[in-house]
Amino acid sequence: MSQETSSPVSPVPPSPSPSVIGQAECIWPAGANLGEGTMWSQREQALYWIDILTPRLFRYDPATGAQRTWHFDEEITAIAERVSAPGLFVTLRRGFALVDTTAPGDEAKPRYLHQPEPERTGNRFNDGKCDARGRFWAGSMDFDCKAPTGALYRYDADGRCTKHDDGFEVTNGPTWSADGRTMYFNNTVLNNLYAYDFDMEAGTVSNRRVWHRFPKPDGLPDGMTTDAAGRLWIAHWGGSCVTCHDPVSAAELCRIAIPASHVTDCAFGDADLRTLYITTARNGLTPEQEAAEPLAGGLFRVRIDSPGVPAALFAG
Repeated sequence: MSQETSSPVSPVPPSPSPSVIGQAECIWPAGANLGEGTMWSQREQALYWIDILTPRLFRYDPATGAQRTWHFDEEITAIAERVSAPGLFVTLRRGFALVDTTAPGDEAKPRYLHQPEPERTGNRFNDGKCDARGRFWAGSMDFDCKAPTGALYRYDADGRCTKHDDGFEVTNGPTWSADGRTMYFNNTVLNNLYAYDFDMEAGTVSNRRVWHRFPKPDGLPDGMTTDAAGRLWIAHWGGSCVTCHDPVSAAELCRIAIPASHVTDCAFGDADLRTLYITTARNGLTPEQEAAEPLAGGLFRVRIDSPGVPAALFAG
């Protein structure tokens, strides 16, 4: 397990600020209970995303506007494309699975590969992504978002599953620095954005430290992604925005306002990877907030003047 430390002060000059072109627009008012899991498919030129708590997988084709929805019997929480096989690698409530999205119909029949924590009956999996070597990193969490029972796992293409850290209430992320030497990971309810030293060869993390915390009015850190310049883009649960940050100092470089309190995840997409797709949630809103935020739970997009990077594929 990693020992938490404080972030060192670095003299490295800050990254240049990106420019946001126009305002975010809602392109799919899906009313998702807990929208999450944005993932751009380079192969299909389409955007996948999910509704964790009303279990659905969505696919959006920006060239045609076509939408497709699959329904699940349990929570689907994160997704990745596979290197050569059809369908998706996913996390479900209890662990890692495969889903064949090429099958007809809208009822997805996932096949579990591994369930790593059967003794933690109050947990479910949450966010996750592949590293550059095709290993899937995912966090579990307490379903009630209170107990520190969540852990950080790495699942390899050969079926090995390794626990790398433990003791989280709500896990989100991860994402990596441009050089692959730092992994960022969030414990959302404690407002802790962590950085780890990341060993790409070994697939290990060490030296966990608090990299950033949001000021109180800005909500809590949720899902995030890294762009081609190495800057982090982070969704704010309860903060109605996505912010872009310098990867070393964590200084805020720009902000995108979203007309929904709970902003949950983001990913770059489109052919030039210059569109930021953003998910939101209705879960946890008061009746008054629901009335004031009719687009909460929708999928948004906004153009950025610089690109992201392609999503890493699962090696299995």
